[in-house]
Amino acid sequence: MTGNTIQKAIIYCRVSSKKQREEGSGLDSQEHRCREYAEEKGYQVSAMFPDDVSGGGDFMNRPGMVALLAFLDASPHEKYVVIFDDLKRYARDTEFHLKLKREMLARNARRECLNFRFEDTPEGKFIETVFAAQGELEREQNGRQVRQKMQARMEQGFWVFHAPVGYCYTTAKHGGKVLVRNEPLASIIEEAFEGYACGRFEPPRVYRRVFCSNLKLLYQRYSYFHRRSPLLPVV
Repeated sequence: MTGNTIQKAIIYCRVSSKKQREEGSGLDSQEHRCREYAEEKGYQVSAMFPDDVSGGGDFMNRPGMVALLAFLDASPHEKYVVIFDDLKRYARDTEFHLKLKREMLARNARRECLNFRFEDTPEGKFIETVFAAQGELEREQNGRQVRQKMQARMEQGFWVFHAPVGYCYTTAKHGGKVLVRNEPLASIIEEAFEGYACGRFEPPRVYRRVFCSNLKLLYQRYSYFHRRSPLLPVV
């Protein structure tokens, strides 16, 4: 920043899932920290791009990052600073971390991280690569731990996947979560399948009798159900 020219900046924030975005405050806190940092530096924040997907794998699978790169492409003569809260928010895959670094350099963008100092020296590049590899290691270790815990729960007789239609998870007395009936959906589903199994009505009548009367409720919460069920043709 020279003379009266104000350095323009872009903020990038990321959490690992839509659930974290909806139930947590990770994106808000990251944005707040980055805006405070920009204010301290005298930067003018031009845009903020959020993501709610994993940092592993190709960054082109992240809508927020794709939009950020497109924003840079739209102003090829502008030299932006890209600010992010932590190196792990940037990427958690060594290969794509380095590739993303090259993509930003090609667009004249300078990266600044609140928890890491980038240095254009042989030692600085080495340390950045090590930290990127550490992020990838932690991501893969966390994934392995989750799979092991899920396998152990399954071996104990518990359901560990997305709750089936008509059920929901609740906290168990001794820790963990267990499936329980989710009313009124559970009774709707029960009536449909019991009626069909007993020959009380044919599939079209199941759809009309049980589901059409509860269509709004079912489609709002489980819109995928009737598409996947071979027993319930649309009539």
